[in-house]
Amino acid sequence: MALDVNGKSVELDGNGNLVDPNAWDEDVAKALAAADDTMGELTQEHWDVLKYLREEFFDNNGNQPMERQINKDMGKVWGKKVSSKDLYNLFPGAPSKQGNRIAGLPYVARKGGY
Repeated sequence: MALDVNGKSVELDGNGNLVDPNAWDEDVAKALAAADDTMGELTQEHWDVLKYLREEFFDNNGNQPMERQINKDMGKVWGKKVSSKDLYNLFPGAPSKQGNRIAGLPYVARKGGY
């Protein structure tokens, strides 16, 4: 399966995640979000989460945090208490799964993480 983004083909696995996380850029993220019926337009909060997920993966030995950790860490970024509901409003398909997919990261086969 592949996704066409600005004239280039980006390979996806069977779950819709990028085969090569290095093929990701903002246009790819927008295309992945547009292809997902549950996602609206990406806001600054979406981009904050996507950036965080990518930094965790690339700078922390492939770490893909569970939702509880995402809540805590986004609370530090946004300077407020972040609930699961806040993150599910951004990523209705689960922040740790749908968020990772939009961030161009490998599929996570675990439960959400509380």
